[in-house]
Amino acid sequence: MANRLKRLIGLSLFLLIATFRTGCAETAGTFQAGESDFLLNGKPFVIRSGELHYSRVPREYWQHRLQMCKAMGFNTVCAYMFWSVHEPEPGQFDFSGPADVAAFCRLAQQEGLKVILRPGPYSCAEWDFGGFPYWLLKDETMRVRTQHAGFMQACERYINRVGKELSPLQFANGGPIIMVQVENEYGAYGSDKEYIGRLRDCLRNAGFDKTMFFTCDAPRRLTNDVRDDIFCVANFGQNPKAGLEVLRKVRPSGPLMCGEFYPGWFDSWGLKHHVRSAEETIVDLQYMLERRISFSLYMAHGGTSFGFAPGALLDKGYYAPNITSYDYDAPINEAGWDTPKYHALRELYSRYLEPGETLPPIPARKPVITLPEIRLTETAPLLTSATACIDSPLPRPFELYSQSHGCVLYTTKLPPGPAGTLAFPAINDWARIYVDGQAVSTYDRRLVAEADPVEPSQLEIAGFEDAKKEKEGAAAQKFTLAVPARSSEVELSILVEALGRIHYSKAMGSNYKGLLGAVQLDGRELTGWQAHLLPLTAPHLAALKFSKAPASGPSFYRAQFTLDKTGDTFLDMRNWTKGVVWVNGHNLGRYWNVGPSQTLYLPAPWLKTGQNEIIVLDLFEPKKTAVQGLAEPILDQPAP
Repeated sequence: MANRLKRLIGLSLFLLIATFRTGCAETAGTFQAGESDFLLNGKPFVIRSGELHYSRVPREYWQHRLQMCKAMGFNTVCAYMFWSVHEPEPGQFDFSGPADVAAFCRLAQQEGLKVILRPGPYSCAEWDFGGFPYWLLKDETMRVRTQHAGFMQACERYINRVGKELSPLQFANGGPIIMVQVENEYGAYGSDKEYIGRLRDCLRNAGFDKTMFFTCDAPRRLTNDVRDDIFCVANFGQNPKAGLEVLRKVRPSGPLMCGEFYPGWFDSWGLKHHVRSAEETIVDLQYMLERRISFSLYMAHGGTSFGFAPGALLDKGYYAPNITSYDYDAPINEAGWDTPKYHALRELYSRYLEPGETLPPIPARKPVITLPEIRLTETAPLLTSATACIDSPLPRPFELYSQSHGCVLYTTKLPPGPAGTLAFPAINDWARIYVDGQAVSTYDRRLVAEADPVEPSQLEIAGFEDAKKEKEGAAAQKFTLAVPARSSEVELSILVEALGRIHYSKAMGSNYKGLLGAVQLDGRELTGWQAHLLPLTAPHLAALKFSKAPASGPSFYRAQFTLDKTGDTFLDMRNWTKGVVWVNGHNLGRYWNVGPSQTLYLPAPWLKTGQNEIIVLDLFEPKKTAVQGLAEPILDQPAP
């Protein structure tokens, strides 16, 4: 009997310790909107939230970033889910490893943070296609963000899977999730309130039946999508008084909340790095804190859009693809460091804590290392490394070849004839044109006007000036190329690289990649095309045949390097022109010498003591085939 009692006591202590360590309260709670306040277990609760995206942070650093948020003064974290991360191909779901959103939510709870979940299906967040998976575009009748039957069927399948993962973590079940967003800023896209209601019902049927739903939009867009039966918040980056007054007119009673307040902004290739002063941010946040108005800081920590995750904006009629860094000038910078803005906001929040609430110490920064110069001496040509070659009468978009990102080399023959002019259809997004293997021109979608703007600048909405303001209203242009006389047949090759898909506004309809239509020679369509697929995926890289031969044209470069210790570092890409970097199989993202960033963040968990491998793809020929690791990033430097 005594032994049995000891075992029971031991088991009870084990369960108690395990519960404490996992942070699972296991106690059902209530969260709702009262007449003037949010009510957490019946008591007034001011949401001090910070946006943090698990997909932009290595899983090994999730806890550190959450601890940084807690120490800064947040009581809640807000997190987008990106559909493309969790269903990269139809019906193939991934909620493991870096996609384990349930583990992220449990870690947040362990650190004493509530969670506001933004599951999509549309997210934006400057993510490729706003978070939609590319394969939606394989249906050429697809109309995203509508009640299109194929779209709604795919949404329901995705949401049901999300519910399986996360509905047990609702606050009413003892978990951290207190609110779930329906769609995202839909008022900037449409006004079908029945569509919003159907998505809400999908979420409810998926198991989110004990959670407050909400929608968000810029103040002047609220009337497009607000429903009386769904709570709403407003997003703005300045003048909270004006934004909240509009919100109050739309929602006459209940607590007020700013769903996204911007302490910084995202960056696009070739434009300046955006910054916003801590002083300016503090004035507006203090206005809300003094009035016990809830808010979410977008972003608290931006992180990095690794791989091919960055999206693009069509702003003032010009295509503006986003850079790899999502530093955002946030108070917690790209590498998770506390910044002067962090300390200023921590001091502000410390003056508005609830009775008995204290701020924990600021976690130490993760170690940083530098890397001496690494010479990349092995090469493999890009243009001959295709994973498939597909014949088609006319060139087709990437998506119809079942390719999401990377490059496609389109080839055909030019017949003998006199000098003429090639007229190209839309090219999404960047291309080099070759005649008989010789590069003759480069196309850059950023520099070509596409159409008169139909939406206000997103930068304008956030309170920033548009760096391309002088180009506002430019008419759409076509790309043409003169070709010389030909005494015999020659090969025309067009290497197209896909950059980010548009993530915001009705311009999302132009999100196919590649050559979008027929190429004409003096008004006659060229036919008999081949598409050589270059997806830049792990299997593609694994099949490369490297040698010591000198590189010519677009090429992969490879090297091995040895470390006796690991740490975060920033790869200096100023010797290179344009391309992608992989380290130990991890896609760090795109680089481009047009700036504003000239480094790529390389987190320590992706390095290892001993031998490491780096592969760099450059679409031109670099000045020097070498990289080094810096102790600090370069986020705002023009092309060298």
